[in-house]
Amino acid sequence: MEPEFARLLDARADLHVTRFPVRPGRPLAERLDAYNDALPDMIRSFGDLSLDALVMACSGSRYLLGPADDRRQCAELSAEFGLPVASATEAIRCALAHLGVDEVALVSPYQPWLTACAERFWAAAGVRIAQVVAVRAGTRFAPYEVTTDQLVAQLEQAAPPRDTALLLTGTGMRTLRAIDLLTSRAERLVLTANLCSVWWALTSAGLPASWGRTAPQTPAQSVAT
Repeated sequence: MEPEFARLLDARADLHVTRFPVRPGRPLAERLDAYNDALPDMIRSFGDLSLDALVMACSGSRYLLGPADDRRQCAELSAEFGLPVASATEAIRCALAHLGVDEVALVSPYQPWLTACAERFWAAAGVRIAQVVAVRAGTRFAPYEVTTDQLVAQLEQAAPPRDTALLLTGTGMRTLRAIDLLTSRAERLVLTANLCSVWWALTSAGLPASWGRTAPQTPAQSVAT
């Protein structure tokens, strides 16, 4: 997500990043659940740095929660730390509400069990899932390894309805060039975890943020992930 956040912010806000603990060899579900538990300590790791907004830039871990718990925890962290805090999934939920979108084609690079969690999450959040498009890196489900060409080709093969918004979940999947290609070949709304997160961060920091491929020109502020 770091390269995409940096490109979307385009020096319009200062970006500060801290990383979740690396736990190699642990099952994916265990690692994702640990990210949720570690979030308060990760926020504390910024120390006295003055921040205007903070995003937990991992959507997979939040799919282990229901949307109500996700939203409640974000509200509790915002109150505890005195700044707007959202997960990537909460940022997506806010963006969908802002745009009046209640139906999406869910595009997921996750392992099937986690894609099923994501589908249940959005259904519980009141979002209709018109279609689920599973995206692979070759023969593997590996979000960080999906290339733009693979993403676009598999989406075009799945042929989701053009009047249905695409929701590309997964903060680690490259999406910016794919947005350009998908919107140039057909008029449609394409939302991604990173695009929604940057929009939410700018808006929550009190900056004007029109919706679009890139963030608007704004004064510099500080956001963190």
